[in-house]
Amino acid sequence: MKKYENFVSALANLEDAPNQDLNNDFVQSGLINKFNLQFELSWKLLKRLLEYEGATLAASGSPRAIVKESYRFYDFIDEAAWLDMLRDRNTNVHIYDNKLAQDLIQRILNVYIPAFCQLRDGLMERYGELLMAPDDQFV
Repeated sequence: MKKYENFVSALANLEDAPNQDLNNDFVQSGLINKFNLQFELSWKLLKRLLEYEGATLAASGSPRAIVKESYRFYDFIDEAAWLDMLRDRNTNVHIYDNKLAQDLIQRILNVYIPAFCQLRDGLMERYGELLMAPDDQFV
């Protein structure tokens, strides 16, 4: 499934964040952008999996609705963390203060990356090799 492959590939890049110079403004900006991308890939992957599960909300759900519905289907999702991610994704475009950026970076490193990893691992455990099947086989 291409959405899962893209999600895993982007997550591998994001997981490398602690090895970077997080005092560099350019690196900080890149980390926040990678977080935004990872969140987008995540909720769109969840939307596709909810469609597979037959959840009617998935057809027209917003990111918030998809996160809330996913919590009902997947016990490995921390709803509060994901709703915080959504809030940060929606508001980080307006971060002009270095302290706010630093706070977001700490949440990305300490809460959000582990939540993305938990999603990756939980989905692999639930769906296994089905996630590696071509999209047309994931019906």
